[in-house]
Amino acid sequence: MTDPNRLTLADARDALRAGDLTSVELTEACLSAIDGSGALNAFVHRTPDMARDMAAAADARIRAGDAGPMTGIPVGIKDVFCVKGVPSQAGSRILEGFVPEYESTVTRNLWAAGAVMLGKLNQDEFAMGSTNESSCYGPAVNPWRGAGGVQLTPGGSSGGSAAAVAA
Repeated sequence: MTDPNRLTLADARDALRAGDLTSVELTEACLSAIDGSGALNAFVHRTPDMARDMAAAADARIRAGDAGPMTGIPVGIKDVFCVKGVPSQAGSRILEGFVPEYESTVTRNLWAAGAVMLGKLNQDEFAMGSTNESSCYGPAVNPWRGAGGVQLTPGGSSGGSAAAVAA
């Protein structure tokens, strides 16, 4: 099989449904890639234990024939969206130490659809920027380089997401 991190979303979904790949295997491949790309500063709160638990539950749902559209697919969550029990700072020092006791609508819908959380992604402070340089975590780094090796911004307020996908 192809490297799980090289699969498109649709190919990963199809491989999961066909039993050619498990969510646990796909999630482990993603977690390894995240560990190997720490210099990009894309992920600011990693949730490997949560990811493994969610992947195992997704595999059980798939086996039971109860797979939703995102069941077993690993995702990163922008730091602006609250996830119950996971630090959420929206890229700002003002919210340092904030751990929500509730789930955002966005993530609640993703979990209902069977998605697997890898962690929280870097972003501009309060998602108000265009270069991802105002994050309290420091800037996310674009893994691609411009002419002559010039460092490029990964883009707007979702720079962590962009860097993770590009990597």
